[in-house]
Amino acid sequence: MKTDIERVHRPRGNARTNYNAMSRWYDLFTSSEKRFTDIGLQILDVRPNESVLEIGCGTGHALVEFANRGAQVIAMDLSEGMINAAQRRIQNKVQKRSVEFCQGDGLFVPFPEDQFDVIFLSFTLELFDTPKIPLVLNECHRTLRSGGRIGVVSLAKQDVAAVRIYEWFHRLMPNIIDCRPIYLGPVLKEAGFLIDKSIIKTMWGLPVEIVIARK
Repeated sequence: MKTDIERVHRPRGNARTNYNAMSRWYDLFTSSEKRFTDIGLQILDVRPNESVLEIGCGTGHALVEFANRGAQVIAMDLSEGMINAAQRRIQNKVQKRSVEFCQGDGLFVPFPEDQFDVIFLSFTLELFDTPKIPLVLNECHRTLRSGGRIGVVSLAKQDVAAVRIYEWFHRLMPNIIDCRPIYLGPVLKEAGFLIDKSIIKTMWGLPVEIVIARK
């Protein structure tokens, strides 16, 4: 992994506490991210009866799409507050109850090898400290079936002014600006995934990378 990625020094326990506190208003803070998540979901093209794991499900925006496509979904998040918000969203917007919830950390995915057809992470992977990113992707590789797909949406590390400014704020306020841009394609390749599609979009001047890859 390239060494010029900013570090995330905040303890995971603090992250859980912060996201519990934010869960009620999280959709207001992150409304600009939904467009990019939706692009990732469209490219990922989940099909009926596929087994899907979302790591970092947040308030459940993607879960509605997965469930309405007829997938069998397990939603995982570090924060019980986020899980509660996602459960409320599912109850209101999904007819068929095809989503199960699991509170946990992407560093330790509590499922056997080769279980899932699809794994999805949207604005989640860049929340992990740099040495932990390969561990998360190794867990994804382990639990994904041969030929299965992984979709990741992430802030992208590029040498542009918006990224440098964002990284400066991340260093200044690490508990508030708690993620940072990463080299998404290279870390997926290092974890053994084959890239099918990679596109770059822009959010408030910040590059966002959307990658679909296969095991």
